[in-house]
Amino acid sequence: MEISAPKIDNKVCVTKADSTNGSNKYAKYYSETQVKNTNEGRTALCGDSGHNSSHSGGSSHSATAQHLKDFVKETLKGDGSKNWPTSTEGTDSDRKSAPNDNAVARDLIALNRDEKTIVAGLLAKTIEGGEVVEIRAVSLPTAWLTLGIEIGVL
Repeated sequence: MEISAPKIDNKVCVTKADSTNGSNKYAKYYSETQVKNTNEGRTALCGDSGHNSSHSGGSSHSATAQHLKDFVKETLKGDGSKNWPTSTEGTDSDRKSAPNDNAVARDLIALNRDEKTIVAGLLAKTIEGGEVVEIRAVSLPTAWLTLGIEIGVL
């Protein structure tokens, strides 16, 4: 979606900032959610927030929001082999796994009608010999994203 529909890419899995103390501290996508603290904001959760206290910067937070392309590259490892459909659980009780598929679905449902049509078209291109007839629900297998589509075989 990054190339075909960058405006849509920027609306899905957008990390949030916790900007208390005057500096933006967006969550930064990573292969595993870390316990958040002043120097740590890495996450494997779609649309997560950064830490809420001042920090010295560093590379564990992002100065700007990250999006779907970053989530796919850093968290899903490009092919959905990790953190899909749920995030990787940490070794402590603060880092429980969470459903990334639901977070992506929530963002896709929030798109306007034209954007949903574009997403459906992109999905149709990924399914050889099929066309998207109707998007009804969200179902996300581990290898790649599908949107609970009804497929009409040509």
